[in-house]
Amino acid sequence: MSEIWSPDKAMEACLFAARAHQGQTVPGGELPYLVHLSLVSQEVMTAVATAGGGYDADLAAQCAWLHDTVEDTAVTHAQLTEHFGAAVADGVLALTKDSALPKSERMADSLRRIQRQPREIWLVKLADRIVNLQPPPAHWSAAKAAAYLSEALLIHGALQEANRFLADRLLAKTAAYRDLLRGLGPLGDVVD
Repeated sequence: MSEIWSPDKAMEACLFAARAHQGQTVPGGELPYLVHLSLVSQEVMTAVATAGGGYDADLAAQCAWLHDTVEDTAVTHAQLTEHFGAAVADGVLALTKDSALPKSERMADSLRRIQRQPREIWLVKLADRIVNLQPPPAHWSAAKAAAYLSEALLIHGALQEANRFLADRLLAKTAAYRDLLRGLGPLGDVVD
């Protein structure tokens, strides 16, 4: 049986990410940040495996594990290039929001940069939002929760062509998130 992706390359990226994110937790919780990266990687690799080919599975796996290293740690694009090559480093950079831009422009800018990357990078962004569509933290305003839902739909619209499995999962997650917000009383009033 042939490998869909290299377990050694995926493990190398996982260990690199674990060291880079050491001490960080999933926002709003106590779980180590590695849980988020594991869930995103699981979504991406399930999509790759069920597609029956057509993807560079190593690129997808490595970018899934590393997607937040430049944005949320001291890791640089140059370090990723040195350890994983330009394709992985460039993919992670495209997935990194540009903090120099106004917050309202960051997602659109990131989506434009992702769309110039191979489809494997698109998978990571779809999977990242699937994983992140959890009940909003208690400190979020109704407007912020509704904006997060709108942003998820923007991601779906921009990247859905990359993979039907992830596109359908993201659409289902947005519907469930909308229903969840509606059930939260005043918080849900913004989504109707």
